[in-house]
Amino acid sequence: MTLIVEARQKLGEFVLDAGFASQGGVTALFGRSGSGKTSLIRIIAGLSKPDDGRLTVDGDVLLDTEKRVFVPKHRRRFGYVFQEGRLFPHLTVRQNLNYGGWFAPKAARGENFDRIVELLGIGALLDRRPGKLSGGEKQRVAIGRALLSAPRLLLMDEPLAALDDERKAEILPYLERLRDETSTPIVYVSHSVAEVARLADSVVMMKDGRVEAAGTPSEILGGSVFLSSDRRDAGAVMTGIVETVDVAHRLATIRLSAALIVVPDAHVEEGRTVRVQIPERDVMVATQRPEGLSALNILEGVIASMEPDGEGMTRIRIRCGEDVVLARITALSAERLGLTPEKPVFAVIKTVALER
Repeated sequence: MTLIVEARQKLGEFVLDAGFASQGGVTALFGRSGSGKTSLIRIIAGLSKPDDGRLTVDGDVLLDTEKRVFVPKHRRRFGYVFQEGRLFPHLTVRQNLNYGGWFAPKAARGENFDRIVELLGIGALLDRRPGKLSGGEKQRVAIGRALLSAPRLLLMDEPLAALDDERKAEILPYLERLRDETSTPIVYVSHSVAEVARLADSVVMMKDGRVEAAGTPSEILGGSVFLSSDRRDAGAVMTGIVETVDVAHRLATIRLSAALIVVPDAHVEEGRTVRVQIPERDVMVATQRPEGLSALNILEGVIASMEPDGEGMTRIRIRCGEDVVLARITALSAERLGLTPEKPVFAVIKTVALER
């Protein structure tokens, strides 16, 4: 699927002037509150009409203000999941799910019910009413209802924003399964670095109504544009395969391109592909392999680049095989260690810094 969006809309003093293209998978609209993410996804959904804009899906024109084309929302075949589940309180979970099926093409009605129920782990909830569900359970049902409409695109507007950390941890594995086991492309709105790092295939970073940068999670969350706006959460995003799980110590070992890394066990399975986000503020740099440390992760690499930030700090990119680890240390430490590009070093990472 190819989605192309261009939109300009004046909302009081705020001006949205943004556009992006997506080739499927999970595209995250990412940025702080007030950056224009929700305004843009509402235009995609057909819930609002821009002053100027164009929207196409696989060449099908759904919006073209210049040619006065505006396909109404109910004919776009998009699923929409809001911050709150918005389930019908008087219906059971099964009835809420079946409601979504009414919007599917006749040929697709009912055929995916069991698969989606299993995918989202909601089989035991089918006879309950929304009032008896937790926040995470409500969102899973809302996602299931949207999927049963057989959408060609699923829009998710901050679906975890109203949940506490425990409920977020409950639902995130299901969102990963949704990404990995279905072919439905997703536009996912979020201001959470952790969600974007874990779920997104591509990221569109927004600020003040405009797109500041677009790329992979690693490119955006480790890039200079993000660093200038939100340094605390900047870091590397790497993909690896779970090699072993230490149940006794609740740790998982993940194989990266050229190293192993140990993370707190987040109920992952051996053989599963996962992502690891390593905040640059949690990485120490050594010129010799350290001994007698509590840190379990010591990655051998070579300095790819060094960039002083003008505030007494130096940002270092460490190449570890095909992966890159980012570190931010004081300029004084860089001088004392004699750090230069191409110098062999060790990146030291505390395991607790990688809690998912």
